[in-house]
Amino acid sequence: MKIELEYPRWQEPLAAAILEFNPRHLHWKAQKAEEAIANRMQELGRDKNDAHELRLLFDGLSILRGVKQDRFNFLDRKPEGHS
Repeated sequence: MKIELEYPRWQEPLAAAILEFNPRHLHWKAQKAEEAIANRMQELGRDKNDAHELRLLFDGLSILRGVKQDRFNFLDRKPEGHS
């Protein structure tokens, strides 16, 4: 079964990162997804007609952050007690 994506240019790399369970590949796939999302955000700018897609782009970034933090602990964190 193939799912039709509304915005495949950035949703495909996002899905690839979300579905990646190999820690060695997650960083690379997440980076590709973040780049695709950032590029699309730049293309859209602040056009009110694109508000729906912009909301989805922000949601995608949030999802990537959660995947990296919760599943693979890839976020850079400062040691406790340091600012």
